[in-house]
Amino acid sequence: MRNVLLLGASGTLGKAVTEKLLSETDLKLTLFARHATDVYTEGKATVIDGDATESDTLKDAMVNQDVIVCMVSGEQLPEVAKNIVACMDSLGKRRLIFMGAVGIYNEIPDVMDGEDNVDNNPDQVPNRKAVDIIEASDLEYTVLRPGYLREGQESDYVLSFKGEAANGYFTSIPSLVNLIQNLIEDDNLYRRESVSITKDMR
Repeated sequence: MRNVLLLGASGTLGKAVTEKLLSETDLKLTLFARHATDVYTEGKATVIDGDATESDTLKDAMVNQDVIVCMVSGEQLPEVAKNIVACMDSLGKRRLIFMGAVGIYNEIPDVMDGEDNVDNNPDQVPNRKAVDIIEASDLEYTVLRPGYLREGQESDYVLSFKGEAANGYFTSIPSLVNLIQNLIEDDNLYRRESVSITKDMR
């Protein structure tokens, strides 16, 4: 049985990932968020109220984990990324799945809608800075770059990789959740790669 730490477990994506993993796998989950106990109760998973910018709290939560999944967002994401790398290095942890955002490399074609590229949208700057920190680490990371989350089908997606144009700026929640599950279960899947998962809008 694998131990998985979900950071940002109380958000929209975190709740969807938690629901799927609890219902379809025998993974041992630790659900970590600032107000995790407002959303979850202890039972099938360990629930921790914590701030991913606080080293001691985050490090304690990582101790027995095999995989760390970061679904945190916001202006503090670069600080969270630094903290994750430092804590994982100090504990000898290797596998990280980290949520960025499509557009951080200016990969959304202008003909599609380049407004969400980092050069055009200051809100993308923390996402880019955080991913730069992860990519500069020696961790066995996979960076995921979804777009705006929408309902949809699990099969409704196209993958593109760093250096390639993105196929859209929307992402179906089921497709992203399914990819996260696959990454948790296979440490070599898209290892040390940055992957965009979006609906095909071409």
